[in-house]
Amino acid sequence: DALPIFDFCSLTHLVKLDLSKNLLLELPSEFGRLINLQHLDLLNNRLTVLPVSFSQLKSLKWLDLKDNPLDPTLARIAGDCLDEKQCKQCATAILQYMQAIQFEQDRERERRLHAERELEKKREAEQRTREVRERERRRREKAEEKERRRREYDALRTAQQELKKKTENGESKTRKSPSIAPRPSPQKYSWIGLLLRFILFCLICTLGTLAVCRVTELKHQPLCTSVNVLYEDTVNRLWSHEIVQNVLQHYSQQ
Repeated sequence: DALPIFDFCSLTHLVKLDLSKNLLLELPSEFGRLINLQHLDLLNNRLTVLPVSFSQLKSLKWLDLKDNPLDPTLARIAGDCLDEKQCKQCATAILQYMQAIQFEQDRERERRLHAERELEKKREAEQRTREVRERERRRREKAEEKERRRREYDALRTAQQELKKKTENGESKTRKSPSIAPRPSPQKYSWIGLLLRFILFCLICTLGTLAVCRVTELKHQPLCTSVNVLYEDTVNRLWSHEIVQNVLQHYSQQ
């Protein structure tokens, strides 16, 4: 059977311990706490292996493992333990062997811890990378959204400015555009011009004829006589007209 830990593993002051002939199947895992132990007798038990903590018994000077079904490697290292010298050699060799096992286990544990730490670092690095990518994605989406809103605002503002400009141009044209009278057609304008020229020509001819007939010696000619008579008759008619008299009276009073 296994020994209860409380029985002796807490008795760290022990120097000599005899556990022979107890049919022990194993030693407690805390057996290495007996750091002051120098003499240990495990004769005639059923031990096959020793706890790894056995490597902590650095004060051990004497050990007897005879008559135990030990693991072949452990049995070879322990030797026969037939006398005092062999028991001392057994203690030294077993202690070195268990320390080597402890060293290998510590190194393996350290290797596993290192691998776990490296894996944890890798996971943390991947997590940081994902977080950076996520932040970058959110930042890019935010920038794209901001740019989209800016373009929409610029487009709306441009449309409003164009509408305002068109409205102002329309009002300006309405205010500045004078009413254009219909221009007479070139044909009508040419006829009016000809008529005015003809009237002016007739007036000049009449005045010239009248001047010649009134001033020159030709006034006694029959044609000039008729012209002078027509002139005097027209003047008399005008003087006899009421409107002309009113106008002449108005100017005479001024």
